[in-house]
Amino acid sequence: MIALLRYQAALLIGSHRWLPPVICYAAFLAIGVQSGGPILDAFGYAAGGLLPVAVWLTRICVTNEPPAARNCAAAAAGPGRVHLACVLTAAGAGTLLALLGTAAAVLLSDPRSTDHHVAVPVLPAAAAGLLAALACLLMGTAIGALCNWPVLRSPAWSIPAGLTAALLLLVLGASPANAAVTGLVTGSVHGTISTPWLPLALTFLIAAAATAAACALSSRRN
Repeated sequence: MIALLRYQAALLIGSHRWLPPVICYAAFLAIGVQSGGPILDAFGYAAGGLLPVAVWLTRICVTNEPPAARNCAAAAAGPGRVHLACVLTAAGAGTLLALLGTAAAVLLSDPRSTDHHVAVPVLPAAAAGLLAALACLLMGTAIGALCNWPVLRSPAWSIPAGLTAALLLLVLGASPANAAVTGLVTGSVHGTISTPWLPLALTFLIAAAATAAACALSSRRN
């Protein structure tokens, strides 16, 4: 599996297809994470923007390999393992963005409440912000796994489905990603930190189930 991860990471880096989502996320942070803004709001903004980027990265990784090369890798290591390596590579790239987004929020934001009257501890807030970002990352990875090959093989269906699901799961109150972001933004009003352990656990289970289903289906459709 390590060899497959290295191969997929090299394929992603060499393709340069990671540049558009990374640039979009950087622009998103530059617009929304303002210098001197409330730190918890900045963490919520950075986490929320990561969800559609994770969907995008997952699509890149699962469609990046030419069919002939993919067939060779699948014959050598098994189609399920190859597909798992693709999804994990996307999740790894998203994790790097989550760390960078959290660091940007720490460096630029004011560690106080929305009205700038209540001090917010930076390290606990940063931990909560990173966990919220990981929750959004996992939800985006789950969407990407279910809205691309081998589940949806046509871009005419996969791209609109992924974008729509990302938007809905970011704004709907029943979504664990929305709960993670809302907890930060709501806590910013009073300067209280809400660590999103439950949303993170739920998104981890959802991402694991979605990835397992996609890997199993790839074995049948390869």
